[in-house]
Amino acid sequence: MDRKKCIWLVLISWIIGFVHAMSQLAMILDLPFCGSRIVDSFFCDIPLVIKLACMDTHTLGMLINADSGILATTCFILLLMSYTYILLTVRLNSKDGASKALSTCTSHITVVLLFFGPCIFIYLWPFPTSSIDKYLFIADFAITPILNPIIYTLRNKDIKVAIKRLSKQGHYVRLC
Repeated sequence: MDRKKCIWLVLISWIIGFVHAMSQLAMILDLPFCGSRIVDSFFCDIPLVIKLACMDTHTLGMLINADSGILATTCFILLLMSYTYILLTVRLNSKDGASKALSTCTSHITVVLLFFGPCIFIYLWPFPTSSIDKYLFIADFAITPILNPIIYTLRNKDIKVAIKRLSKQGHYVRLC
């Protein structure tokens, strides 16, 4: 990939994200809010904020959830397609690099699934329940960032060797 293509991909990502956020913000700016101002969640997301409006927001909520769900699903599918393309290209062109590419892509796909799984479920599930959404938000915005370094650290050869050495000696690492 050359520098120009990389810059274009970054710009397109930023533009799509900005347009998505501003379009959703524009949809809720004129809503009348008159009751409680407490969002029953750990995360102040637009679908949760519109529930505080003093009018029927069912259609608007479905539109916003569909918009977010379609965007998240599209990103997820494009990522899976890119990993498939990478794996097929490496497999066809290099027998030695195939296992290393599979190892790298597997850890990346694990992180992608951990992030996008709950995200897509939150926005596309037709029967939202506050208690399940809270746990999914925790999984999406707390557990995934914690697991990210662990997943990538376990790919490090030095860490693998150290873990094998510790397990052979009978030592166990306490995480408390």
